[in-house]
Amino acid sequence: MPAEKSSAVRSRRPAPPRSAGRGSPAPRAPRGGVRSLYEQARRAWDRPLTAYYVILGSSLLITVLGLVMVYSASMIQALNIDKSSTYFFGKQFVAAVIGGTLMLIASRMPVKLHRGLAYPMLMITVFLMVLVQVPGIGLSRGGNQNWLYLGGPFQLQPSEFGKLALILWGADLLARKQDKRLLTQWKHMLVPLVPVAFVLLGLIMLGGDMGTAIILTAILFGLLWLAGAPTRLFAGVLGFAAVIAFLLIWTSPNRMSRLSCMGIIGEPDPDDGCWQAAHGIYALASGGWFGSGLGASVEKWGQLPEPHTDFIFAITGEELGLAGTLSVLALFAALGYAGIRVAGRTEDPFVRYAAGGVTTWIMAQAVINIGAVLGLLPIAGVPLPLFSYGGSALLPTMFAVGLMIAFARNDPAAKAALAMRRPGVRWKTMRRRVTKRPSGER
Repeated sequence: MPAEKSSAVRSRRPAPPRSAGRGSPAPRAPRGGVRSLYEQARRAWDRPLTAYYVILGSSLLITVLGLVMVYSASMIQALNIDKSSTYFFGKQFVAAVIGGTLMLIASRMPVKLHRGLAYPMLMITVFLMVLVQVPGIGLSRGGNQNWLYLGGPFQLQPSEFGKLALILWGADLLARKQDKRLLTQWKHMLVPLVPVAFVLLGLIMLGGDMGTAIILTAILFGLLWLAGAPTRLFAGVLGFAAVIAFLLIWTSPNRMSRLSCMGIIGEPDPDDGCWQAAHGIYALASGGWFGSGLGASVEKWGQLPEPHTDFIFAITGEELGLAGTLSVLALFAALGYAGIRVAGRTEDPFVRYAAGGVTTWIMAQAVINIGAVLGLLPIAGVPLPLFSYGGSALLPTMFAVGLMIAFARNDPAAKAALAMRRPGVRWKTMRRRVTKRPSGER
């Protein structure tokens, strides 16, 4: 009887805790807090395909939202010229489809083929920019002669393709010089990159388009910065460009009036050069937190000039409010950060220069456009990349985004991750796992 009682007592005793052996999972640390969320976000960002998906997703979202806003902002403008309300939207949609095809092609092209396009694209672009200045061939719009007539309602602005041509050609040039260890000499860093860039700038300024010239100058400085230009050399080129810009602004009453409109407050005269800047601020101010509703803008009824091109961000703020404008800013910030990641993690000098140049182009143009709408910068007349109306601006920008997608896919870790996601590889991996199982398991 005592033996039975002692055995019952032993059976009721709690079992000792098992030590974490080879087959048992290790105890997890308690979750929670800001630090845990930060660690999870950091691990997610460090994944090989993060830059690939961020570039693809953010660019497509910007383009789709841009199509919606182009339709909303351009309806009244189209009716004023006796066209259908979908006139500008239809043209932008066609450009988006063509641009999407170009983006897909660029994302699948190898890096060597992109480098092979550098010189042909530069020569074709220079030829088209020269044609723009030929009387009877080039067209003038808004006081700038930078357009070629293609027939029907379609026109082309070759200077937009000049940005992409300078990036590809400059990246190939600097990469070849870096392979030969020539970038330590300032003359090899500047020649022929800076003279060719000045040729493009001269052709653009002949047409009077200073906004595009500013973006091209930003791309040039971005390439020099990535090439490791010393501070004295960089400051010298920047100072020379600043003097030229000052002279161009000082000798043009139109540019001086735009410069004087920074931070405009009050009701300007309709004939005043600050009318557009003031009504852009009015549109943003009337939007509130969540806007007046899609299609309910008041400023697009004739008060705000160019509501679907240069000042589409103002209409976005009026109809979608602060939430809509912050969403657009977040998408551009994500696209820019992903571009910096692609440029910073590669070992290929051409990829680094090209990805850095494209990121500089898109971010600089977005900052100049949004800064002008907010009244923080002079109105430069540049569209918001991937967002504003304009097929000539949309096509090269989408090709440039496809270029960055190709670079993100070309990363060795991203290649391995993409290969593991193919159905054939996944099936072979599962089959190997099955054959390694013991014969008794099912």
